[in-house]
This record gives sequence, structure tokens and C-alpha cells, in this order.
Amino acid sequence: MHYVKAKGILSAKNGMNLYRGCQHGCIYCDSRSKCYHMDHEFEDIEVKENAIELLEAALKRKRKKCMIGTGAMTDPYIPLESELGNVRKALMLAEKYGYGFTLITKSDRVLRDLDLLKKINDQTKCVIQMTLTTYDEELCKKIEPNVSTTKERFEVLVKLKEAGIPTVVWLCPILPFINDTVENISGILDYCIKAGVYGIICFEMGMTLREGNREYFYEQLDRHFPHMKEKYIQTFGNQYMISSPHNRELMKLFHRKCEENGIVHDNQKIFEYLNTFEEKESVRQLSLFDCL
Repeated sequence: MHYVKAKGILSAKNGMNLYRGCQHGCIYCDSRSKCYHMDHEFEDIEVKENAIELLEAALKRKRKKCMIGTGAMTDPYIPLESELGNVRKALMLAEKYGYGFTLITKSDRVLRDLDLLKKINDQTKCVIQMTLTTYDEELCKKIEPNVSTTKERFEVLVKLKEAGIPTVVWLCPILPFINDTVENISGILDYCIKAGVYGIICFEMGMTLREGNREYFYEQLDRHFPHMKEKYIQTFGNQYMISSPHNRELMKLFHRKCEENGIVHDNQKIFEYLNTFEEKESVRQLSLFDCL
């Protein structure tokens, strides 16, 4: 871990990363790619020491309320968060100033902040996004070694549903020749149905590989899946976008099961939902009363 002073915290689309780097060890992680210009070891977490001060100043300046997001590059609930609590501090600011919030995680540590998630959702909208890739627990531990297992994440989704907090699942990446099976996709979709998720984001059954994350991924293939690296090289070469040979069949399954169970599966519609700020009627009435 090391500290840096940041010049700003919110992107033009109101996203932020409180940390850079990750401790979860997912073998496919795109954030390892060299195009992101991370000039330190990926496991050496960069902490923006002034992030919370910058965030409060930014929220005070904004003329219109909006959704604040985090987790696109680094899972906000890495183990270090238990010690530093920056995500919780950010949630407290969102609740204080009346902003919506959405985050992407693979960790059950998100339940630590259930009280704040509920408070935000009572005022505006709070959406938790959860990545699910691998139904089989033992395979999951190989692919995503230092994070909550898929079953544990499913249990988190259920608890969030019970608390009235909407959820979205990212069904990606799906690794060719490893978890691109009907059994895997059906198992994940059944979890999503039972957990009552709002929507599932899935671009196609496949993954991305580019300089930085490709090398790490191949190292892990050698470690966990002997001879699989050679199969990838022979099949895909240096392609960036890698599609499963079963993509068409699995995407049909995905869309059919979502349609049958009322789960939104149009990516654009889900992104619009995630980015749209909503204020609860009771809060609007209070605001009108205060103006009288």
C-alpha cells in the first residue's frame, strides 16, 4: 500500500476509484492492462489520501444531483477497505448530500455498509452491481481466488433484495474452454432469478486480452489449467476480443431465461437505469414543503 495526493476524484460521468490496484487475484482482470498506465505493482494498492475531501468538495459544487459510481477499475471492497473505510465515508457523503450511488463488487464486505445503502435508497436510488462468472465453487476459487465465492455473492444479492436494494449482475467474463458451458450459465442465471435481480449485463460469452493482462492470465492458465495456454494461443492468437465457440448457443439461453423471468437484459437499458438519478416521492414532498 502507498499513498498519493489526487488532483480530482470524480470523472466526467461521476465515476471514481478510491483505490488503484487490487488484491483479489482474479486471473482475467483487464485492469492489469498496460493501457491504464499503472506505474506500480498491481497488488501494491494506491490509496488517494485526499479522496474523501475531494469528493465532498465536488458534491457541494454540483448544481444537479446525480448518481455517483465506483468500482469500474478497482473493486471498492478489497481487504484494505476494512482497515481504511473510504467507501463507507464516500457513502456517508452521498447520503448526507442527497446523491444516488452505485458500485460494482465481488465481495460480501458490501454488507458492512447495508445501513448506509438503505438510507441512500430511501432518499434516492442505490444499486449494487455484482459480478458473477463461475457457478462451480471449486472452479470459482481458481479463477477468482481471493474474493467471495459465487454462492456467497448470491447470498449477498438475496440479502440486498430483502433490504429493498436493487441489484444488477455482470455476467462476464466467460472464459472459453473453462466456464463457457450450459451448466455454468444456467447455474448463474438460476441464482439471479432466485435473488430477484433487476438486470443482467452481458455483452457476449467471452473475454478480453491485451498487453499486461494477457501475460498474467497465461501464467495462471499454466498454473491451474495445464496446456490451456497453448489452446488459447492456437485458437485466438493475439486477438483482443475473444469469443467462446459456444457464444451463440449460450447467448440464446441467456436472453431466453431473462425474458421468461422478467429480468432486464438489454445492456443499454440497464446502463440508463444505473445512470438515472431518482428522488423518492417523500423526499420531493419534503423539499417542496421546505420551499413554502
